[in-house]
Amino acid sequence: MNITIEPIRASDAEEIIDIFNYYTENTFAAYTEKLISYDMFDAFFRSAAGYPALAAKEETGSIAGFGMLRPFSAIPAFSRTAELTCFLKHGYTGKGIGSIVLEHLEKQGREMGISSILASICSLNEQSIRFHLRNGFRECGCFRGVGRKRGMTFDVIYCQKMI
Repeated sequence: MNITIEPIRASDAEEIIDIFNYYTENTFAAYTEKLISYDMFDAFFRSAAGYPALAAKEETGSIAGFGMLRPFSAIPAFSRTAELTCFLKHGYTGKGIGSIVLEHLEKQGREMGISSILASICSLNEQSIRFHLRNGFRECGCFRGVGRKRGMTFDVIYCQKMI
């Protein structure tokens, strides 16, 4: 599968929101329980303003996944730390696409002075935990019982990668 990595554009809004909403509706990977409407695209990505936000596109132009970095904190002392968000279209995991997106995000993050990337992962999302560990993240902490979705309580695992 040939994948190209491109900056996210407004024209990508519907596909990206559809990918995210799949995880909202069917998994614990997205913490929210409410679907995001297409007109919320700008607000959804405003948190990544000034940081890389990338789409993984197939040869057809269809989006296979997306990823973005965003500030970990607005406090200047943490300006070299970013938080990662990465989602792939259902059925596209395990094909190396997430690693390609992450590699590009890391490169662009380094270029802007980021030295540490954090990932917040639901403890029920074992596939995501494995992905992050396989891609050089270390588990750094666990907040027990802090999340609740669809009546289930879960832990939040924090992973970190120095880049």
